[in-house]
Amino acid sequence: MELPHLPGGPGSGSGGGFFEQFLADLLRMMGSGGPGGPARLETAKAMARQVAAEDDEPNVDPAERMALEALLPVAELHVAELTGLAVADGRVTLEVVPPGEWAARTVEDWAFLLEVEPPPPRLGPPGSEELDEQMAALQGFVSQALATMGPLLAAMQLGSAVGHLARVALGQYELPVPRPSRRADRLLLCPRALARFAGDWSLPAEDVRLWVLLRDLAVHAALRRPAVAERFRELLRQVTLATAIDQGRLFERLQDVDLSDPASLGQLFADPTQLLGAAEVSPARQQAVEELAAATSALAGYVEWVLDRAAERLLGGRLALAEAWRRRQVERDDAERAAEELLGLDLGPQRVDRGSEFVRGVVERAGEQAVAWLWRSGATVPTPAELDAPGLWLERVRLAGELPPGATPEGTGPEGATPPEGDGPEGTGPRDPER
Repeated sequence: MELPHLPGGPGSGSGGGFFEQFLADLLRMMGSGGPGGPARLETAKAMARQVAAEDDEPNVDPAERMALEALLPVAELHVAELTGLAVADGRVTLEVVPPGEWAARTVEDWAFLLEVEPPPPRLGPPGSEELDEQMAALQGFVSQALATMGPLLAAMQLGSAVGHLARVALGQYELPVPRPSRRADRLLLCPRALARFAGDWSLPAEDVRLWVLLRDLAVHAALRRPAVAERFRELLRQVTLATAIDQGRLFERLQDVDLSDPASLGQLFADPTQLLGAAEVSPARQQAVEELAAATSALAGYVEWVLDRAAERLLGGRLALAEAWRRRQVERDDAERAAEELLGLDLGPQRVDRGSEFVRGVVERAGEQAVAWLWRSGATVPTPAELDAPGLWLERVRLAGELPPGATPEGTGPEGATPPEGDGPEGTGPRDPER
């Protein structure tokens, strides 16, 4: 970007004023990294690690690792049996890490969000003919600088949100965001957070470990499927793009500010909601959020369905754990919810209950084997309208040819639909429909 040639500014030979020189150096630094480039990614990782890291970040106690690894095969077996979905190509690898490491790795895995490039805001100082030549050049330069800062600010925003999330994250899927396929068979867990959760709610530590493993593996079984993962990434990109466009109106508003008039600047910064564009949500952003909400609600309902049945088998029911988890979701503070807000996600009890009703409706109409059909492909992810009408979803996927051979959406219970050919692990459940 060519900087304006101002008296005393960068390139004038006089060294320039501090503010102008600072902006020039900042623009050159940001220019070193393209969309999703290393500069932006490293900025987000550094921010996340700094926010998340506890005082000393000690290594994880080997005993904690061994306790989780001992429970992993049990959790894998039961999730596979209940869902009919493979949880890994081979074996799942556990990586137990402190919060700072969880934050840095999560930013790496979510780097696709930094690749979203909104259209540039309207640039150039409107009405510059009414300003003297120097003020017009400075206003255009400041506007262009702020527009260029957008990607870097987005990286810092993502890093901060992930860092706060890492402080309380129990497992890899604290939020249902797909991880890269190259790490498809890895789960990140934070033993310190697991122990804190168990202590806060007076729950047996081993039950909490098994609960989180079951939960993460249930999410993993769905999101490790390439077409489903790409559908979720697409929805997340759409929300990120729409949000960036809405917030980009800040830069356009700056075009109308007379930098020579302090009162104009005071009016702009007097209302933070208007400044951030939070008071006005565009129809595009609202639609993107609703589509993502439908997908995540269905996933949350599916996870609840798995946990209900797995807990009956392994924990003698899950009333205490379920209540503790639900209250944890309700009582999160703003910092812990920052990543949800940033990504347009809502994992509160109402969303989860809505997804649970949907899954129950699917099972009532097509049997328990239909749970695996939810994640048969990207096209089988429910839409907002279908989330409240499971029959519509079943009819759509049937017409689209997405149901397995011999299956019917008109069943009346567990025996009301023919499962895909073959049996699941140990012959106790339906085979993964993609296998």
